[in-house]
Amino acid sequence: MLVEVRNEEKSLFQRDLIADLLADKRSENTKRAYEKDLNDFFMVITGSGATPQLINQFLNLPRFDAVKVGLQYKANMMERGLTEATINRRLAAVRSLVKYAKMIGLCEWDLSDIQGEKIKSYRDTSGVTVPQMASMLHVPNRETPKGKRDYAMLRVFWELALRRGEVAKINIEDFDPETCTIKILGKGKGTQKESMTITEKTRDAVLEWMDTRNDLKPLDALFVAVDRAYGGNRLTGEGIAKFVKAMAKEAGISKKMSPHRLRHSSITAALEATNGNVAMVQKLSRHAKIETVMVYEDRRVNQQKQVTDLLAGLA
Repeated sequence: MLVEVRNEEKSLFQRDLIADLLADKRSENTKRAYEKDLNDFFMVITGSGATPQLINQFLNLPRFDAVKVGLQYKANMMERGLTEATINRRLAAVRSLVKYAKMIGLCEWDLSDIQGEKIKSYRDTSGVTVPQMASMLHVPNRETPKGKRDYAMLRVFWELALRRGEVAKINIEDFDPETCTIKILGKGKGTQKESMTITEKTRDAVLEWMDTRNDLKPLDALFVAVDRAYGGNRLTGEGIAKFVKAMAKEAGISKKMSPHRLRHSSITAALEATNGNVAMVQKLSRHAKIETVMVYEDRRVNQQKQVTDLLAGLA
């Protein structure tokens, strides 16, 4: 019996809790962020990155000592000048690890006593203007396969206000030219795809791009690389980011552009076109909370400036 207990303890001691914790995370970016944050925690408190042995030692600390270590880590991050958002994210990663360990019986305490920093989030909703977007759409040479792809991808970005990961995951089978729809695998939606309607103009652009390709299969990527080195491979999020940046630069746009800034641009333009119909635009942006869309609307109409102008007129 004693041998069995020791073998069990050894198994728990060698268990990779971080891998277990991240097993149900769909996003590779989320997994990398958790690993980075947890490694930072253990590097600060032990001088080494996270290992099963160090995690086990931390989880075996008395509750008071564990909370003390957590507070010391928080103080260290503040001394390093990290932003409130970064501090809160890293503390959340550590709390998640401890919570998971408690759930499977590896410790009896949690770190709920360690609170994050209060912050007022700022969402930069700036992007490009409608004329600037039009200039980007004129950049691709639509006589070439690359130009046909670039034009179609820009139109899909603009009309559907997509994230780069959503564009990267679109397959051939997700595009239905008869109904003018594209199925999108949205952020945080699991495996449930959502059908979104595009215009005939964008449908035709996608069809023109598809006509340049051969032997298309349902699960093939809709947007692929066309260069010699990676031709035919699915475009990655990083590749799409480079594409947007290049299109903006060729269009003479000085602002540093990204796929998410294009999304901001679409949402802001939609609010302008609908005279601030937040509920309608939420259908396009697919934000879970309407308050998020309200941030775009507040930036668009600049309510603070309106009140400041009123005050100026009183003095």
